[in-house]
Amino acid sequence: MPELLIELLSEEIPARMQARAAEELKKLITDSLKKDKFAFARAESYVTPRRLTLVVDGLPATTEDSREEKRGPRTDAPQKAIDGFRKAHGVTLDQCEIRDTGKGEYWFAVIEKGGQSTAEIVPLLVETALFNLTWPTSMRWGNSSLTWVRPLQSILVVFDGKLVKGSIQHGTPQKIAGLNAGLPLHPGEQETIFVSSTVGHRFLAPDSFEVRGFADYKKKLKAAKVILDPAERRAVIEKQAKQKATRAKLAVRDDPALLDEVTGLVEWPVVLMGRIEDQFMDLPPEVLTTSMRAHQKYLALTDESGALANRFLVVANMETADRGKAIAAGNERVLRARLADARFFWDQDRKMPLAARAPRLGQIVFHAKLGTLDEKIDRVQALAVEIAGHIDGADKDRVRSAARLCKADLVTGMVGEFPELQGIMGRYYALADGEHAEVAEAIAEHYAPQGPNDTCPSAPVSVALALADKIYTLACFWVIDEKPTGSKDPYALRRAALGVIRLIVENGLRLPLRSFLERGVNYASNSVLSASQEAAKKKGGSQAIGAGTTLTTASGWGDIDTNVLALLDFFADRLKVVLRERGVRHDLIAAVFAVGGEDDLVRLLARVDALAAFLKTDDGAHLQVAYQRAANIVRIEEKRDKLRYHGAELAIDQLVEEAERSLGMRIFDSEVEAEKALMAENFTAAMVALAKLRKPVDDFFDRVTVNTENPELRVNRLRLLARIGATLDRVADFSKIEG
Repeated sequence: MPELLIELLSEEIPARMQARAAEELKKLITDSLKKDKFAFARAESYVTPRRLTLVVDGLPATTEDSREEKRGPRTDAPQKAIDGFRKAHGVTLDQCEIRDTGKGEYWFAVIEKGGQSTAEIVPLLVETALFNLTWPTSMRWGNSSLTWVRPLQSILVVFDGKLVKGSIQHGTPQKIAGLNAGLPLHPGEQETIFVSSTVGHRFLAPDSFEVRGFADYKKKLKAAKVILDPAERRAVIEKQAKQKATRAKLAVRDDPALLDEVTGLVEWPVVLMGRIEDQFMDLPPEVLTTSMRAHQKYLALTDESGALANRFLVVANMETADRGKAIAAGNERVLRARLADARFFWDQDRKMPLAARAPRLGQIVFHAKLGTLDEKIDRVQALAVEIAGHIDGADKDRVRSAARLCKADLVTGMVGEFPELQGIMGRYYALADGEHAEVAEAIAEHYAPQGPNDTCPSAPVSVALALADKIYTLACFWVIDEKPTGSKDPYALRRAALGVIRLIVENGLRLPLRSFLERGVNYASNSVLSASQEAAKKKGGSQAIGAGTTLTTASGWGDIDTNVLALLDFFADRLKVVLRERGVRHDLIAAVFAVGGEDDLVRLLARVDALAAFLKTDDGAHLQVAYQRAANIVRIEEKRDKLRYHGAELAIDQLVEEAERSLGMRIFDSEVEAEKALMAENFTAAMVALAKLRKPVDDFFDRVTVNTENPELRVNRLRLLARIGATLDRVADFSKIEG
């Protein structure tokens, strides 16, 4: 079957944009093929720094002839309606048929289409894809109407081994030297013509060559020093890096994200080893790795003990006669300059203790409506000390010190140069100042966890500070109504909430979350008032709040209780996400959350786990069925009688049959047992108490008629069925459970 090959050759595409662009190109082309009913066997996209490539295999040379019928108006319809139908489908009456449908005679348009050539539609597919492919940032060069991430150099389009004749209309080019460099245009031309040739590596094989198909294309590219497949390039880099490290008796530090990035920087990877000068090896290892990784894209190496080695790996895009010695030396010089700057910042920063830097946070605005970072720290410190009272081993004085210093490294030279090191450098500077190790660790860890793969702090002081920082941040943005919306979350509030959940759950903390959210919202409200008063003072407006005044509310910025409830709902939604990722059924989560009034996350999760385990048992499954049956009967009868049986008092003396007396007694006993178990937070025992209802409930439905002719007995039996639901709902809302 014929094959379609497309290559878009351009200047270097940023590594972070490559994978998504390759997938989008494939989707745009294949969606168009499907829309036009062109079947194909497979479609694969590839990307290098200079080219986006798509191969679609198994395409037909032409589509099959098609015949389509459209029913129109009745034959006795007005002529205007018949003419409108005929024109809408582009047919004459001779191409229409009259048929009796059993409900009268109707006109039918018979539309026959001959097979369409695949090669004829390819130019339009390519043009549509080019103009619709999106980039995070793009550019327009010359006078072209086409925007692209970097200037395009050529467009290769080959179908069934032959060049597809076509072009892209893009506007009149500028006739000034240099402005046409990206496109193969000549003065007077207004299009980019498709070609069947491409070029290899920019320096190692710059000559062009003809292409007749994907296998030929890939083979010739490799001969021209271009590895087309990113997965293959990545594997080559890994293999070469491991070989280089092994020869030096070292190991490559695991960094999948960096490996992906360097794969997108080269077409012909050549891994070289460089040396870090000994004078820099006493810098914190995070400084060395950040400088190498963030700025230079070097792979770090470790020795047998796991410590950072004085070597690095650079992935070049070039083979040289000296086997890369000059390239390695050049990269060593660049790294030397970077690390010399880092050495300067390291030495200068330690001349001033962190505590002396903290007041400078008053010059940094946290948010225009919330004041400065220094004011934020005041409130985080107060909240952290309160939280510490609920965490075993959390020394309040150390929590207080850690909170005061946790953001101070933001005004150091090192963090100014390497923002990725905030918190980490604070730990080093705190230790250098003689602060307690727990204080230093809390400074480093208070941002964590920042994602699902990030390590969650477990040290008591660190946990207290990390919780306070996240809870206060969430409260602030709720108070000023800057909540996440849809896919937008500019302040990473979803991540902050998930961080709070992980800190609580993974450390088994029994915290009254609602109480701390109330404190956070109250502090945030005070921040808003302070900021607004300060702004008014600067503008010469109302007098600023006097010294010593205590702020307790933020009139005009939302009711505190409303914000707290909204935050609790937000946490509930985030917790549901966590549970779903664990594989917990969504209906069980909803059943437990529906009980309400629970802000102890550890207790709530224990209840969900107990419910899930209970419903897997025979007793649990049968009781769920019985609950649904009882609930349905009560709901129907309440609607018919216009009465409410839920919560109504049960008359013991009207339980006349043995099965209903037995059920009534068992309900009372189960309520008592379940309540005791719930008070003791023994949710498994609570489920066992509910399980004892199974047999009495089954017996009741087998032997007792609910809708008896005796109205008093009927009402009492409906109240009894309602009592079953009320008893089960003490543990979870069983109406939310499916099946």
